Amino acid sequence: MIGAIAGDIIGSRFEGHPAPPSNFDLFHSDCCFTDDTVCTLAVAEAMLSNQPFELVLRSFVRRYPDAGYGGMFLRWAFDDEAGPYGSWGNGAPMRVSAVGWLARDETEVLRLAARQSAVSHDHPDAIQAAQAVALAIHLLRAGAGLDGVQTRIEKEFGYDLSGPEVLKRRGFDVSATGTVPPALAAAFQSTSLENAIRIAVGIGGDTDTLACLAGAVAEAVHGVPSEVTRETRARLPVDLLQALDRFKAAAGT
Repeated sequence: MIGAIAGDIIGSRFEGHPAPPSNFDLFHSDCCFTDDTVCTLAVAEAMLSNQPFELVLRSFVRRYPDAGYGGMFLRWAFDDEAGPYGSWGNGAPMRVSAVGWLARDETEVLRLAARQSAVSHDHPDAIQAAQAVALAIHLLRAGAGLDGVQTRIEKEFGYDLSGPEVLKRRGFDVSATGTVPPALAAAFQSTSLENAIRIAVGIGGDTDTLACLAGAVAEAVHGVPSEVTRETRARLPVDLLQALDRFKAAAGT
């Protein structure tokens, strides 16, 4: 899961700006964690503590209210009575990586990915995107081959992950269906975690979320270099580090 957080932090300084040259510095003084990291760790904490996803998500968001959330999600997070609001955005898949690591089997992967999505993002596109990301991580960390996993995700979820347009630079797209296919393609085409993140950032637009998703999936294939882990951890506050360490101990990563 630290691959997701690393991608978020690395991609954060390019969000909404033109895509940088491919040899950009991975870590920079302008890099910071965003809503992707906060929500990713919240989902992990909910699973580890056996608490409702919505309860822990609200707790983490209220602790870090200025991390860059979408307006509707932020209103949801500060209203204890709010239910899901039909969102088709990429907030559901961006936070799902812990499910791919902690769920025991494919049935549980799909069930928990849908459940954590549906507390806020209950549109079918968002739920499907979260399931696709979590299932890809689960299969890859279990040793399935990249080609086979890519083919299965394409067939089961209807995504084009190999066409010439999938990694084309685009505008700012926060939809689940506009974000997950290129992020997955970046991971499937990568030769390392760093390469996956560079490809994702090169798409432009919502770079922190694209890189978060690509990093989450690429970690299951390539692992995370110690330098990337060190730089990532250095940018997290104590409470988020503690949540990350609880996840690490449970997942055995």
